[in-house]
Amino acid sequence: MSDHTISRNMLGMLKVFNFVLYGALAIYSTFFALYLKDLGISNVQIGLLVAGGPLIGLVANPFWAYWADRLRNNKRILIICLIGNFICMQFVFMTESYTLIYTLMLFYFAFQSPLFTQSNSLILNVIEGTNRKFGEFRAWGSLGWALIAVAAGPIIGWLGIGKLWIVFDVMLLFAIFFTFLMPSGNERPLKQKFSNKGYLQVFQNRYFLMFVCLGVLISIPNSINMTFMGIYIKGLGGSDTVVGWSAFATAILEVPVFLLLDKYLKKNSRTMLGWLVIISALFSVRWLLMSLATSAFQVIFIQLLHSITFGGYYYIGTQLTSHLVPAEYRSSGQAVYGLTWGGVSGIVAGVLGGWMFENLGASTLYQICFAITLCGVLGFFLLRQLFLRTGGSVGASNRQETM
Repeated sequence: MSDHTISRNMLGMLKVFNFVLYGALAIYSTFFALYLKDLGISNVQIGLLVAGGPLIGLVANPFWAYWADRLRNNKRILIICLIGNFICMQFVFMTESYTLIYTLMLFYFAFQSPLFTQSNSLILNVIEGTNRKFGEFRAWGSLGWALIAVAAGPIIGWLGIGKLWIVFDVMLLFAIFFTFLMPSGNERPLKQKFSNKGYLQVFQNRYFLMFVCLGVLISIPNSINMTFMGIYIKGLGGSDTVVGWSAFATAILEVPVFLLLDKYLKKNSRTMLGWLVIISALFSVRWLLMSLATSAFQVIFIQLLHSITFGGYYYIGTQLTSHLVPAEYRSSGQAVYGLTWGGVSGIVAGVLGGWMFENLGASTLYQICFAITLCGVLGFFLLRQLFLRTGGSVGASNRQETM
């Protein structure tokens, strides 16, 4: 696919699509825990509910990715999942029963879990062979997350958290509409046929698998923070508007981070692994500062580190995955990478995070997050050393690293 086959309008629509998709996901991620809290659901129960998402995602994410690769159509998968999201959440907002909410959310997570990875794969597949960069489009997702979250804060404060469904539904319907305007994605040449045997290459690349496993240590604290940050801010005296501003702070500076990485990051495994060591170390500093926070406004300023930590890790991890996994299995590779943020780590974050928040307090919880992340820093350092010592062979992948 070349620049000549992608119209300027189509590229513009791809940016708008990312804006509204991430805006809808920001409303859910930022305010849904507060909605549950308003229903009288405890922190432990919220943690168990959130843990259900990654549990379902362990199966759902690879399932949808497999069919995206097989059908060569990311757009179709996104449409099915967004409509499934919308239908499930209507029933969730109609009940106050924890058991029923939990059951319905399991169905919701089956459709929600692949949205990030499928949208990333759509971008990568559409721009492949052009001079366009991933960050140029993913930055619009960060803008949507930041601006919609901060705009939704006072609106939800005015409507009441019980009317969260109004704001969420509007944004999700916009996302569904713009998905229909997208190209299919994954339009690889016919000579690159899908095969189940080749599909196994995704799971035979030792560097990729080690990268994924180490990512769990970085993502557990991040998942805990995403789940309980709103409740933490409210406990420090913050309002719904302050919660919205905290979400704004997490995403707005991702835009220059993505654009700078587009321009200056060297797309080789050696360099990217080195940057993962640095970014993981910054993650540990972030959780240490969170453990020392004494006011809601301090949390907002600490959240500014999100742009460098999560933004940098997310971008580099996406590029490293694309580098290590054959192009015809890109959706599946991105799905496996996505499981580091929404799979095993999310289960641990939901179950243990909720218990620790309830019984140990926020300060101790973030100190534990600090220690877990330090283990990830050490792991990435050792992985890079192994990579350099073995000459950069990527094992089962069809690519070799140029040293």
